[in-house]
Amino acid sequence: MRLSRLHVDLALTPGAEIDLPSAQARHAVQVLRLERDATLVLFNGDGYDYLARLIDLGRERARVLIESRGDLEPESRLDIHLALGISKGERMEFAIQKAVELGVTRIRPLFTRRSQVRLDGARRDKRLEHWHGVVVAACEQSGRRRLPVLEPAVDLESWLETVQGQGLTKGLLLDPLAELALPALPAPESGLTLLIGPEGGLDPRERDLATPRLSGRASWPAHPTYRDRSAGRHCGDSSAVGRLPRSLSWDPCFSSMPCRSGR
Repeated sequence: MRLSRLHVDLALTPGAEIDLPSAQARHAVQVLRLERDATLVLFNGDGYDYLARLIDLGRERARVLIESRGDLEPESRLDIHLALGISKGERMEFAIQKAVELGVTRIRPLFTRRSQVRLDGARRDKRLEHWHGVVVAACEQSGRRRLPVLEPAVDLESWLETVQGQGLTKGLLLDPLAELALPALPAPESGLTLLIGPEGGLDPRERDLATPRLSGRASWPAHPTYRDRSAGRHCGDSSAVGRLPRSLSWDPCFSSMPCRSGR
């Protein structure tokens, strides 16, 4: 039996009774069709899963009793930052989803010369909120108990200046034109920043600008381009799930509760 799993931005304590936020309550009642005394899993990003039971519900409300707390999710020794050129629609969502599922710690959306999406003010805030929802949903599906950080979207050049100013030069530009293949590189010991372009890739000037500010460039031999959908998948796959030699993979360790949870 698979338990439904929901993220809530609330303090969770075994023995406490809480009202689910309206969006999660509607999802539990109207989408998941949970009934009174149904069991579900809640998490709030503190590293734990919490087993909960529905004790009262209406059409758009749900109250739960927190019954127990699972084991603490072990933190990966690899701190992976993904700087991702903004792609259109589903491509960006897919890249974020797969990066989260595969263990990326921090995601920075970047406006590049070839990005076809231009956002200002309220539209930018709304899109960032939507991407945060993608992050949350990916954690709910994959079993991650800590939310990766989704940073505000900035332009590539500003981000590179920040990288250089903070000394965060332990990074790679994933570039299909690079001579060195990613699997040939030594595994990172603690952290790594990966820069990937949008669906059109980085233009030559951006590649030249990024190269001296990072520690290297690498390509993936099985895939001619690092763009949109393949971007998030291969960055997370190569770094967090062991395709870099001797790299440490993120172990979701789906709580010690009786069954693996999934939304």
